[in-house]
Amino acid sequence: MSIHDIPLRTLSGEPSSLGTLAGKALLVVNVASKCGLTPQYQGLERLQERYAAQGFSVVGIPCNQFAGQEPGTAEEIATFCSTTYGVTFPLFEKIDVNGPSRHPLYAELTTFADGDGEAGDVQWNFEKFLVSPSGEVVARFRPRTEPEDGSVVKAIESVLP
Repeated sequence: MSIHDIPLRTLSGEPSSLGTLAGKALLVVNVASKCGLTPQYQGLERLQERYAAQGFSVVGIPCNQFAGQEPGTAEEIATFCSTTYGVTFPLFEKIDVNGPSRHPLYAELTTFADGDGEAGDVQWNFEKFLVSPSGEVVARFRPRTEPEDGSVVKAIESVLP
């Protein structure tokens, strides 16, 4: 099964998958509204604006597993993201990224190692996975790596269709 085929739901609850974005380079990020790293939404949105026309999209995946920092309902998350950060990139349903209830998407993503060669559990909110247009995971950036860090930008530019 391709990463594009793993069933997801949109933030509004509609059946979906990353297949709706197949052919684009994707930066999949587990997001949270009440985290010290939440201002990264600004950089994520700037990446979306900068590269969307070139076949790129940020994909936000809300997660409440880290200190309860994404407690809101889907509607609250959508409102927060649009009014506070002007988010235009797609947001999917709130899921678990670690543990026994880890979503199949993250079961696949977390097998990919970061720049230090470490795979496994997501460390915190705003961990980033770069997926090529063909659905291959090609890079992993830990939470404290800013979205517009040179290493992230270079990786994105290297896989644009």
